[in-house]
Amino acid sequence: MPRRQHITVLMILAVSAFLGITFVLSFRSQPEGTRHPDYTPSYHQQVSVDEGLLKGVATAPKLENATLKAELGNAAWKLLHTMMAKFPDKPTEDDSAALKSYIHLFARLYPCGDCARHFQKVLDKYPPQVATRSTAAAWACHVHNVVNKRLKKPEFDCSKIGDFYDCGCAEDGVPAKGKKEGFTPLTLDDKEGLTRGG
Repeated sequence: MPRRQHITVLMILAVSAFLGITFVLSFRSQPEGTRHPDYTPSYHQQVSVDEGLLKGVATAPKLENATLKAELGNAAWKLLHTMMAKFPDKPTEDDSAALKSYIHLFARLYPCGDCARHFQKVLDKYPPQVATRSTAAAWACHVHNVVNKRLKKPEFDCSKIGDFYDCGCAEDGVPAKGKKEGFTPLTLDDKEGLTRGG
């Protein structure tokens, strides 16, 4: 009997030693800073945005204050036009999908409910054009004019959009002048028209 107890104790010690060594080695293979017990790893997950989420119903309440509505509208258009001016000349599929998703989510979450619902109708009729920077900028100008027409505001000459919404691109501390490497100043061609879809 005593011999069996010694074998059992030795087996328990061997298994404990094996588990202890495995535990220590698992922490040694982790990058510095991730060994803290409170560390929560962040896993890169593919985010898939479905049509239901993109084109869901806008739920913001009506914005009654006309001054706030106008300020919000001016800031929103500046953001959208500047975003189009900074969009790549030759976007990847990922760039195009991201911009399209952003525009639809922007319309859905816009803080003026009536404005959001109207803009969603505009997007249904004129889907975002994201093939190039020029088509994105022309599309944004066109839908801006659709909204301006509805609000009885003057329409903007879209051939001059590049003069109003520059990308602001520059090297560190050096203002942008002319063409930069990898960036072509925004110009709209007459042959680039708006089409339905991508």
